[in-house]
Amino acid sequence: MSFAFHQPETSPEAVALLGSIQDSLPLAGGMTLLPTIKQRLATPTALIDLSKIAQLSSISLEGDTLVIGAMTRHVDVAESEAVRGAIPLLAVLAAGIGDPAVRNRGTIGGSVANNDPSADYPAAVLGLGATIVTDRREIAAADFFTGLFETALQPNEVILALRFPVPVAGGYAKFKSPASRYAVVGVCVVQSAGGVCLAVTGAGPGVFRVPEMEKALAASFTPAAVASIKVSAENMSSDIHADSEYRAHLITVMAKKAVAAAIG
Repeated sequence: MSFAFHQPETSPEAVALLGSIQDSLPLAGGMTLLPTIKQRLATPTALIDLSKIAQLSSISLEGDTLVIGAMTRHVDVAESEAVRGAIPLLAVLAAGIGDPAVRNRGTIGGSVANNDPSADYPAAVLGLGATIVTDRREIAAADFFTGLFETALQPNEVILALRFPVPVAGGYAKFKSPASRYAVVGVCVVQSAGGVCLAVTGAGPGVFRVPEMEKALAASFTPAAVASIKVSAENMSSDIHADSEYRAHLITVMAKKAVAAAIG
């Protein structure tokens, strides 16, 4: 297989290339795309490498909002003092992704755009009520994840940054696959001025919220508040790592751990 390779230095240049070259694809960290190409499951005519666009690899605190560029690597999120100070759960989450090789190549924007049902970031994006900023618009987290490996992104639309409101408190806990460190079940719980959000990844075909747990935590933000809540196994995933019943059980277990982490 052969394809062209471009390394634009600005976002408009990247967007223009994607729009002008039919069947071209953007390349972030390549953690999913490159293996997919090797297996002949994708046959792009060109790869548009985003790694040279400096403004996409940044972390800044703007008032009560943490802004993370789409090409920011997992390791940089994990080690950022700004992230640790504003939203510690994001640093914890990033530090637990894959292995050092993955954390040093993979990017937050690439993970969110890929929307793997076992990825960590979607839980934080939904739980924190983040906004996904693209070259065309801003998309609320609640409207972004639309299905298995599917998002609201349109063809050739590029994520530029993610904006995370700084919460009152938040925690993330996951039961990980020992081989890949993907989330068998991961739970992000966030307490903010607007209420409580609890988002789950790994358990089903996509990230989702658990309203019953959110209501209980709004009344009492303690691990005990969710300890007796059982989640239905209907629509949960079953595979060699865990069946649907076990995943449903793990949601409660990880929710308790996430709340405990949030309250320190």
